[in-house]
Amino acid sequence: MKVLYTSLFFTAVLALSSCGNASEENKIDKAPAVAVTVNAANAQNNTPFLTASGKIEATNSATLSTRMMGFVNKVHVKVGENVKKGQLLVSINNADLSAKRAQTTANITEAQAAFNNAKKDFERFQNLFNDNSASQKELDDQRARFKMAKARLEGAKQMKNEVQSQFAYVNLRAPFNGVVTNKFIEAGDMANPGVPLISVEGPGNFEVTASVPETEITKIKSGSEVQVIVKSLNKILPGTVSEVSASANKTGGQFLVKVALDKTDAEIFSGMYATVQFPIEKTAETTTVLVPKKALIEQGQLTGIYTVSERNTAILRWLRVGRSFGEHVEVLSGLAADERYIISSESKLYNGAKLTIKQ
Repeated sequence: MKVLYTSLFFTAVLALSSCGNASEENKIDKAPAVAVTVNAANAQNNTPFLTASGKIEATNSATLSTRMMGFVNKVHVKVGENVKKGQLLVSINNADLSAKRAQTTANITEAQAAFNNAKKDFERFQNLFNDNSASQKELDDQRARFKMAKARLEGAKQMKNEVQSQFAYVNLRAPFNGVVTNKFIEAGDMANPGVPLISVEGPGNFEVTASVPETEITKIKSGSEVQVIVKSLNKILPGTVSEVSASANKTGGQFLVKVALDKTDAEIFSGMYATVQFPIEKTAETTTVLVPKKALIEQGQLTGIYTVSERNTAILRWLRVGRSFGEHVEVLSGLAADERYIISSESKLYNGAKLTIKQ
């Protein structure tokens, strides 16, 4: 009897389950069809990209330093301030240099007086020699004195020019119109030779310096048009390859490629990270299936996409995705070429939902 009761129990459970499944199927069959827009995953229509990471930099930039050691008297500008070419940016104490300039000026005055006397003596002895009133030796001695006085005067003038040129390193001025992007020193600090003090960038023109591995560098050609993705701005900007490095001796096997960005209204700043997409010749190894990110379904750590079955119903397919290319993502597995997937729908999708495909 116990066996009979057990059999009857399982039979009842199966009957209820069957009724439940039938009920769910009836609900799905009676549900209205969902209008969707579909696309076909065609690998042959997708352009492969070689991607490289880089950083945006101003084309015209300068970091100013000094050749003189001294205390900073004043920093005349602030970070973010617009400056004009020749505008004073940083003043460094120049007491020693001013004293040296005064000394060179005094040396020039002394050398000039000696030169004038030597010149007069030489001209006088030249006339006496012409009148046979002075010997050749006396004339030669005066000529030598005149040449030495002339050389001392020239040396004193060159010394003053050298001191004068050093004033350019105690009064740092803007090399071009631009904006102050950074300052590394404050009033009262000690400025040391070669240490950066202030940075200036010219507005408008930017470039991206990207690192390309040695296996791909031969595919990059100067003048090629590329796309630059600035993720922080959610923008894709056009650019042109301007320089391709021919050496990677000091860059760890990575070749540097510079991309000049086209003029844009986007608010770009130096230091922003970017991804450069280099179009390369399509080969069997570079064939890629790309789908738009807006078509993907995210559930925890899983990524899926709704595909269309032969009966025009929705099927959720889990994917393994790879690199991102702007608004698209590479599909490594889970979606075959020429397979239809749903881009958008007018109402909520679910597994088995009937579909009406919009033309």
